[in-house]
Amino acid sequence: MQSIIRVGGLAVLLAASVAQAQTPPPAVRTEKNISLALANQIAAETVAACAANGYNVAATVVDRAGTVRAVQRADNAGPHTLSSSERKAWTSASAKSPTQAMMEGAQKNPGAANLVYLPGFLLLGGGVPIKSGNEVIGAVGVGGAPGGHLDEQCANAALEKVKGQL
Repeated sequence: MQSIIRVGGLAVLLAASVAQAQTPPPAVRTEKNISLALANQIAAETVAACAANGYNVAATVVDRAGTVRAVQRADNAGPHTLSSSERKAWTSASAKSPTQAMMEGAQKNPGAANLVYLPGFLLLGGGVPIKSGNEVIGAVGVGGAPGGHLDEQCANAALEKVKGQL
């Protein structure tokens, strides 16, 4: 219900949100999450996108809670690429933000620079949130290209290929 109150020459619209504000939130929530099949497809597409550019990488896909769902490591990718891809994916899912943007923000803002001290956070480019509409349902992390911005490009190329499934 909405009411219009006139105060002098000014009309004010009042919504019946006061009663709604007093209603408690539901006890059980419904959330979207990434499926295993889609996680595997994104990991494979990410490794393929990097391979097309000559980069041997690892790609890790995590769900909305940061739990690993899929991992692929290209032939000749270094062993360190596994842990870096997982940390980038976890950081991106946790913060719901690309890690490249987080890294740049931390470099410019002394307050944000403290993010490097959060256990598990890895502020290097290559972590990208996976969204269904506006809801983050997971993230993909990539490690092994010669620069985090290139890792991120591979992740974005893979997400572009599967966008119809999101």
